[in-house]
Amino acid sequence: MRKLILTLFVICSVSFLTAQDDAGQVNSLPAINIFDIDQSPFNTGDIQNDGKPIIISFWATWCTPCVKELNTIQEVYEDWQEETGVKLVAISIDDARNAARVKPFVNGRSWEYEVYLDKNSDFKRAMNVVNVPHTFLLDGNGNVVYSHSSYAPGDEEELYDHILELIEGN
Repeated sequence: MRKLILTLFVICSVSFLTAQDDAGQVNSLPAINIFDIDQSPFNTGDIQNDGKPIIISFWATWCTPCVKELNTIQEVYEDWQEETGVKLVAISIDDARNAARVKPFVNGRSWEYEVYLDKNSDFKRAMNVVNVPHTFLLDGNGNVVYSHSSYAPGDEEELYDHILELIEGN
């Protein structure tokens, strides 16, 4: 068992180290095992959007600013997708005790996002997320091009501006 834990630690550490620059900023999406909303295993390395931008949003059911941000984006998400092809992936950091609450919570809000569970905070740590909400914008190659922590009304407009800059740069 100790060997297995040590091996997993080394693998995660290598993945974590390769995803950061010298300042500790994440510059690419690490491959971490998490769960989909139905509790099936999923690897973050499989998050793709056919070369189009991806938004990764770390959130929690107990985080009021997180829910406000995701609700606000939901109001314009269909337009964003039509105009830019962007995809939003919401990563819940609710722990294992609260993970069963996430699916009904999401369904009650009719969010059209892909939602995953980071019950052990492995992906959160790999992405250097300290507080939620924390939002990352990735280019079509999975490179982090923008990162923002916290939420205030209007932040979604700034995020959209960054998406447009990214699209226009391609």
